[in-house]
Amino acid sequence: MDIFSTYGSIITASIIIIISFCFGELSRKTNVPSVLMLIVLGIVMKFGLDTMGVEEIDFLPVLKVLGTVGLIMIVLEAALELELKPDKYFPILKAFTVALIGLLLSIWAAAEILVYFIDGMTDEKAWLYATPLSILSSAIIIPSVSGLSLSKKEFHIYESTFSDILGIMVFYFLAGNMQAESHGGGYAGFAGNTVLTIILSLVASYMIVLIFQNIKSHTKLFLLIAVLLLLYAVGKKAHLSSLIIIFIFGLLMNNTKFFFRGPLAKWLKMDEAKHIYEGLHVITMETAFVIRTFFFVVFGLTIVLSSLLDMNVMIISLLIIASIYLIRVVLLRIFLGADILPQLFIAPRGLITVLLYYAIPDEAKVAGFQPGILLFIIIVTGVIMTIAMIQDKKRTGVAVSKASSNPIGYEKWKAPTITEVVESDPHH
Repeated sequence: MDIFSTYGSIITASIIIIISFCFGELSRKTNVPSVLMLIVLGIVMKFGLDTMGVEEIDFLPVLKVLGTVGLIMIVLEAALELELKPDKYFPILKAFTVALIGLLLSIWAAAEILVYFIDGMTDEKAWLYATPLSILSSAIIIPSVSGLSLSKKEFHIYESTFSDILGIMVFYFLAGNMQAESHGGGYAGFAGNTVLTIILSLVASYMIVLIFQNIKSHTKLFLLIAVLLLLYAVGKKAHLSSLIIIFIFGLLMNNTKFFFRGPLAKWLKMDEAKHIYEGLHVITMETAFVIRTFFFVVFGLTIVLSSLLDMNVMIISLLIIASIYLIRVVLLRIFLGADILPQLFIAPRGLITVLLYYAIPDEAKVAGFQPGILLFIIIVTGVIMTIAMIQDKKRTGVAVSKASSNPIGYEKWKAPTITEVVESDPHH
């Protein structure tokens, strides 16, 4: 079968989506991130293409498009899950603080390592290269933490989402300052850019809700997606932090009562807004799944496995990974207390890391930096998270088992069934 023919492409794409769904189900049972399975699938497909004698294909343009759209969908999906309630303010603030401090310290540590080991790597370039390596992957984390307790799951959703947004803002700030036509204007310009983006995001979000709640057509949800993609792209052209636009719109859609208060309340049609939210949530989740699937499969197709065997790649990668968890253990002990498992080890790198690496400007590129470092860190942090999640599942399972079999005070207290214990345990 010619996989590049019309029907061959349809068959190949369909099989990949079916396999990805199966990977997702397998991931829920084993805690192995489906993203790692998709990367392995891409690597296997690459071996198959090489065996068939297919010429080298340039997947980079496809990877960039898939990565950008996937990033938008993932951030929107996460924002649609965030509730702004008084009891959520402190957890959100705590996750934001951990994400910001962790990001900056990780960038600094990785940059020092890169400067020391790689020839031609200046401090300025090292910070730019270190930023993608320091951003948590919400694409991996959000689907993987569904089995944790509510508080732990919310922390990871908040933290990974903030890490994505803050990391991208820092990356483009650094990249802009390195380019001759820099639009950043230093830290003051960066702060002004951020404030302007937030204001424009709020105005655009209010206008979208007010307009779309009055559209009677049943096909308006993909129109809404198109408007958001347009706003993101136009914002990037205008050198704004466009991801904030997506994030704020998602927040507003999930918290319409919070944003439409006082005089604004009379303009909101609650039933229509709720209908838009529910439809958008489903479409965003499904679209993110499809795009994430093809992004990581295509990424697997582009991987050069031989780079993993390079001793320099291994040393640099392992030192950066060690710095990630050392910084993380200190921060989590400060902000979360003693109960930091499995949160400590849920720090994978993924889609954002790859996407931003390919966005490094030509004038900032360093010939001595090997892409194998990205792959090594993505794989190892993913495997570490997998082991931690499996161990946590065993630990909580043992706790449930002990609770259900405790005979103390049996005559005065009837032991609950296993089902009752599991249902009442927030870890499940």
